[in-house]
Parts: sequence; C-alpha cells; structure tokens
Amino acid sequence: MPQNHHLLDNIAIVLVNPKYPENIGSAARAAWNMGITRIIVVANEYPNHERMIKLATHNAAHLIDAMEFHENLGDALQPFSRIIGTTARKGKHRGPGNSPRDIMKIILPLLPKNQIAFLFGAEDRGLTNEDLKYCHFRSAIPTSGFSSLNLAQAVAIHCYEIFHAVIHEQKEISPKPRLATSYEVENMFKYVESSLNQIDFLREKSHDYYMLNIRQFFGRMELQSKETKLIQSICRQLQSPQHNDKK
Repeated sequence: MPQNHHLLDNIAIVLVNPKYPENIGSAARAAWNMGITRIIVVANEYPNHERMIKLATHNAAHLIDAMEFHENLGDALQPFSRIIGTTARKGKHRGPGNSPRDIMKIILPLLPKNQIAFLFGAEDRGLTNEDLKYCHFRSAIPTSGFSSLNLAQAVAIHCYEIFHAVIHEQKEISPKPRLATSYEVENMFKYVESSLNQIDFLREKSHDYYMLNIRQFFGRMELQSKETKLIQSICRQLQSPQHNDKK
C-alpha cells in the first residue's frame, strides 16, 4: 500500500438507483482492489444483501456490510466538498466532460482536506439531470466509438485512476484548503433561491434554467464554509422586514 493510502479514505463511490444487487457487489470488489472502502447506495429500498455479497466475494464482503444507504441523494452527499458525476451522455446543460485521468489532476490537491464523491447512475439510464445538479465535474471514459461499459467496469476504471494518481502524483502536489461541503452549499442555494424569488427574478418558465446557471456559476468557485455563510447572511438581510421597509 502506498505511503499516501490514507487519502483513499476521503473517496466514496456512490451508486444511484442501481438495478441489480450483483452490480453493487462487483463495484465493491473493484473498489476494494484499489484500496477504496466507502460504498454508498442511494435507492428506494435496501438491495438484497446475499446477492450483493455473492459478487463482492469474501474479500470485499466487509464493504457491503459497512455500506451506507440513503433514500435521498442530497442526504447522501452532505459531507462531500467535490462531487464528480460519471456519464457518457452529452447535453448543453450537462457541462463539459473530462477523462477520469484529467479529473484526478483536479481532485488530487483537494484530497488531503476534503471528501470526494464519485457518482454512478443506474445501469439503463445513467445519471439524470437532477442527479447532476449536485456535481462540480463530469467524468466520461474515452472509448473507441462505442460507449457501453457496465457499472462495475466504470467503477473499476475510476478507482484505478484514483489509486494510480495517489501512488504516483500526490507527493508532487500542494494541498488545497478545505472547501464547503454539499450540505453547506445546498443550504446557501436555498437562501439564494428564496431571495431571487422574493424579487421576482426567477420567473416560472425560467426558474430551473436560471437556478441551473447559478449552480454552475458557484460550482466553478472553490467556496469555503465561511463564504457560503457570508452569502446566506446577505440573503437573510435582503429578506429582512427592515430592508424591505427601506425600499
């Protein structure tokens, strides 16, 4: 195990609405091979334990036993400062895609002080736009024209790139500070949205469009906790009765 193996503890594999418990087991097995131990599943109901264990094998069974389960993606992502959505689908609202290796160059300086989540969508449809709204970056695995990797394969490729980067590149990178968590950022967005609604900036037909652009704008910034709190305070002041009375 490399000297910086403890950095892998700040990585989580998040499986959103996986259809088959066996794929969760296979993903856990792939993660464990690369020293990643945190598996999170987001679904409407807890997957069949025995079917997961069967594909995880006895080597990675403990990852299934310790697996985190959430019914809501927002709740699952609360501790994470950077979230990467893995998807091959393109769209004008999905943002630019990066290869897994390029993504590692971005997150490596963050690993010492931040928790990072990699999101993988359902086998048949991948991540939805609603899922991707939480993501700061999109990772797409380059292929030779036919992009149809199964869930465990996609997890394995990303876990290998993480492991490889931690072994060979981490020692040459200066760590970045702790960034705001998803919980802190989502709280900030609630205040921003409420304030914009109060001044009638978010029209009914353009509400989602503007909020998506606002999310992408803030997502490009490396906001720290104190900065999200500052924005919340500004929004609270704008919504205060005293402020409105001065208009």
